[in-house]
Amino acid sequence: MAGAFSLADKAVVSGVGETVFARETNRSQLALTLEASLAAIADAGLDPKDIDGVIPYGAGGIVAEDFITNFGLPDLRYSATTPMGGASPVAALQSAAMAVATGVARHVLVALGRGSIAGGRITKRLAEMPQMRIVGEFEMPLGTNAPAQFYAHMARRHMLLYGTTREQMAEVAMTCRRHAQMNERAMMRKPMTREDYFAARMIAEPFGLFDCSLESAGGCAVVVSSAACARDLRQAPVWIGGVAEGHPDSPSAITQRPDMTRFGIAKAAPKAFAMAGVSHADIDVAEIYDCFTWVVINQLEDLGFCAKGEGGAFVEGGRIGLGGELPINTHGGLLSEAHIAGMNHIVELVRQLRGQCGERQVADAEVGLVTGFGDLGDGALAIMHR
Repeated sequence: MAGAFSLADKAVVSGVGETVFARETNRSQLALTLEASLAAIADAGLDPKDIDGVIPYGAGGIVAEDFITNFGLPDLRYSATTPMGGASPVAALQSAAMAVATGVARHVLVALGRGSIAGGRITKRLAEMPQMRIVGEFEMPLGTNAPAQFYAHMARRHMLLYGTTREQMAEVAMTCRRHAQMNERAMMRKPMTREDYFAARMIAEPFGLFDCSLESAGGCAVVVSSAACARDLRQAPVWIGGVAEGHPDSPSAITQRPDMTRFGIAKAAPKAFAMAGVSHADIDVAEIYDCFTWVVINQLEDLGFCAKGEGGAFVEGGRIGLGGELPINTHGGLLSEAHIAGMNHIVELVRQLRGQCGERQVADAEVGLVTGFGDLGDGALAIMHR
């Protein structure tokens, strides 16, 4: 980072909002996006016409003109997308922070809505993502057509190299479910035992049903504002201390990489920690993208909380639960709250740092991080503080 322009504390998350989360909805993706956006704008104490930058979800088909049409936005001067799958929302924080830090915009809305999948087929949604053409050469001809199958290759490799077990993956699933029981917005609040976990049907070995994230409809949004505006807003500011994105090693086809267990976030983490000027020991709460249980384990390694191959042992013994050394996914995550492509992780971190999470609040949380994980291994990381 020597000589680089730093975004440390040049932007704040000033507002957050969400809709109800559900398995299915008859509402459009745009309607959900707009509802969440209005909630976030109101949370910040702003009027929609104060928004002068927008970053809609890259895979959602929603563009800046949708916000102009519905909100007016007389002075929209910045728009972008970050087409990185589940890494998109956190990567968007970097783009929004750059926009407000350089004076291009003052208040940037980052918004995401997900409607019901037509016919209930995840492969239809994936087909709309441009990066998915990369798996058409090697993976799809052999029957790998869904995320559980893509990442099963990675997880099996990790298990063979390091001895990672399904018992360790169960720790992630059960921890997220316990946290979801304290979250009235969570879709899955029924208690989960170890027996429940192992009795569930296999989806793509080694992933069983409870290793897999939910399929959800709903929306989330955040407002990123310039540091100059921070003290004039309704909520106490949550500062973006460090932010970075990283992409996996070449080639992009997962099964052809020299190391299938190294995510792009391994490149982003040193940059974000250096920018924020904090150590791993300073992190009070972490919202880790959890499309699958093993993806959490591997990110903890790539983030540097433990050495490569030690992530399975790291999640044991209550370390990642409330009251543990590193509480993760305090809202229940994609595994038990809802799958809003990780935007709900950002909302939860902001509320944790504001001290607004009630029963699931991490005591005295001052510094936290949120990650995003993209469809082929992209990663993004933001470190925030109150």
